Amino acid sequence: MRTQYYTASSLDGFIATVDHSLEWLFQLGDINETSYPQFIRDVGALAMGSSTYEWMLRHIVKAGAESGAPWPYAQPTWVFSSRVLPPVEGADIRFVRGDVRPVHEQMRSAASGKNIWLVGGGELVGQFYDAGLLDELIVQVGSVTLGSGRPLLPRQIASPPLRLLSVQRFGPGFAELRYEVAKRP
Repeated sequence: MRTQYYTASSLDGFIATVDHSLEWLFQLGDINETSYPQFIRDVGALAMGSSTYEWMLRHIVKAGAESGAPWPYAQPTWVFSSRVLPPVEGADIRFVRGDVRPVHEQMRSAASGKNIWLVGGGELVGQFYDAGLLDELIVQVGSVTLGSGRPLLPRQIASPPLRLLSVQRFGPGFAELRYEVAKRP
């Protein structure tokens, strides 16, 4: 069981634009032609921040719209937010706030030996890193630059450095970098 940050980033290190848009990402390829299908099979629980959750509601679920879809995850999902957010009918979504450590224990239990996916954003992932709970980063680096936006991981990780596990190319638009997070003494 590993706690993993699996995400896409622009070449200059942003996961979304300043206004949380991911439109830059969709021109780069089909998610089903990346490592995602195998990755999601090994996930037993998810965590995301409120901005990521709200993006999912607006762009995937589209509650009340004819073109909407059901919540895309069968796994239990924890949403970290200090605000009250609407639930998605029929989805196992748990709204939490505060320290990530006790929530991580709940997620480990629910994941039943499978991995925990930190969907985003970067600040939430940084809190898991700060608590010593982040095991791996899997970043699909896209062939675009954004100039500014929401950073991949707003933390300095220099000592000990991340350990590069693999590099893989997916189509003309992505290089996947997989890093192990070294445990700090």
